[in-house]
Amino acid sequence: MSEITAAKVKELREKSGAGMMDCKKALTEAGGDMDAAVDWLRKKGLSAAEKKSSRVASEGLVGVMTSGTKGAVIEVNSETDFVSRNDKFQDLVKNLTQVALDQEGDVDAVKTATYPGTSHAVTEEMTNAIATIGENMNIRRSTALSVNSGVVVSYIHGQVTEGMGKIGVLVALESTGDAAKLEAVGKQIAMHIAATNPQALNREGVDAELLEREKSVLRDQAKASGKPDEIIEKMMEGRLRKFYEEIVLLDQTFVIDGETRISKVVENAAKDAGADVTLTGFTRFALGEGIEKEETDFAAEVAEQLAG
Repeated sequence: MSEITAAKVKELREKSGAGMMDCKKALTEAGGDMDAAVDWLRKKGLSAAEKKSSRVASEGLVGVMTSGTKGAVIEVNSETDFVSRNDKFQDLVKNLTQVALDQEGDVDAVKTATYPGTSHAVTEEMTNAIATIGENMNIRRSTALSVNSGVVVSYIHGQVTEGMGKIGVLVALESTGDAAKLEAVGKQIAMHIAATNPQALNREGVDAELLEREKSVLRDQAKASGKPDEIIEKMMEGRLRKFYEEIVLLDQTFVIDGETRISKVVENAAKDAGADVTLTGFTRFALGEGIEKEETDFAAEVAEQLAG
């Protein structure tokens, strides 16, 4: 029997995609023989993660969790929407959301943290989950918000189960006012954010490149009108104001009443809460946004499986 070294375990893990402990056990069962260990994992269905890891995962769940003055949101992807209904996958996302809250939203720290209730890392738990559930999965992103005093409020749109769904929003309100009143207005603002998808909290936060591109387009449009320069400047001001109203949260019109600016909603909240209120930040995760979904030929896929 050849010696089972850490290097061998690492090599088998890279070959199979199975968890570290499973690789160690496989090598032990196979007397240190690498090929036999791979076969052992295949027979146990534990090497499946390697093949699955190349498949596009754009479904899954967004999880949110708050605890007083802090909150976190995480996106965990799977290949199919069906898996989001799976109890094991939901438990996985719930635990990962807790880890994200503990790690202050640092996605790299989340991946290397110890998975709750185990002695192994989150990455190993993900590998085990891929083999068990039968689909490729990954932790795509995570972030967190906090305030010194006040509340961080969460909202889930398209909720599948508590704290998980298709769109997750966090809103941070800094205030020494009544927490219940802050929670109530925070929830309404979070719902607004889910609906409007603002790109920045305030005008200062608008991406400089995006702003310059918009100004260039607006300037060319105004010049094409053939009007005098002073009129062009006023046209530019008006159109830029409209641009801000579309993408800046504090400039947007509250979707719940259709008339009040969000900045005014926050100002009014201070009166109800009994202290100044500042909206210090927000985060919105929509499941699968920005992921290019793989186009598959289902008939060809079935034919390939039949041929195999």
